[in-house]
Amino acid sequence: MSQRLLSYSRESVKTRLGNSITQIYPPSVIRAFIFDLDGTLVDSLPGIALALNHALTDAGLPTYPQNEVISFIGNGMKVLVERALQPHHPSLQTQVFESLQKHYQEDWKEGTTPYPGIVELLKTLRSADYPLAVLSNKPHQFTQEIVESLFPSGLFSRVQGHCEGIAKKPDPTSTLQIVSEWTLKPKEVAYVGDSTVDLKTAQFSGLVPLIFSWGYGTPEGIPLLQSTEDFLSAIAEEQH
Repeated sequence: MSQRLLSYSRESVKTRLGNSITQIYPPSVIRAFIFDLDGTLVDSLPGIALALNHALTDAGLPTYPQNEVISFIGNGMKVLVERALQPHHPSLQTQVFESLQKHYQEDWKEGTTPYPGIVELLKTLRSADYPLAVLSNKPHQFTQEIVESLFPSGLFSRVQGHCEGIAKKPDPTSTLQIVSEWTLKPKEVAYVGDSTVDLKTAQFSGLVPLIFSWGYGTPEGIPLLQSTEDFLSAIAEEQH
């Protein structure tokens, strides 16, 4: 493994955030990373909100501002629709879900961008020979399309969105399958996310959770990484 990352020198994230950070980021030699997509690698809220509102308009229903749509994100598109319709229009779930998928084909491009510093972070990790993967509750088709459109090729060894018949996060099935393909132990892999769902995914899988402060559904009461610099500092500390 390259020393470029291991010698990364910043203010100690553990010193700054306090001893409680070890409850979330326990000592571990991390050898690979699995990333969430929405709210972690990319700000996808504008496209999700636009497509949802188009679908709601098609059904003759009121639309939502982006700051309300945030609370619907994290458990896949079907749950997104359920949260937008409940408790008043459950009979329209199938119609709105199908319309959402149709609109999202084009609307995801509206405002969906990598967060600042994310592309550089991924390049740094790959240059240090870390295997990288994406695991999202977003439908597989859209997960692949967004990653292929917004990130350089060759960064990820696996890009996995949700497929019918496979349990969504925080179920550990897909996470542990990726870990097994890398022939690593769960404690040697970090799951990087932004939400309570991502924190539970790591915990249920036995992975090291690394949770950014931006995104959707951010957990409360735990130390969070505020920047990609925090991320690199924490990882560099763990390797010594």
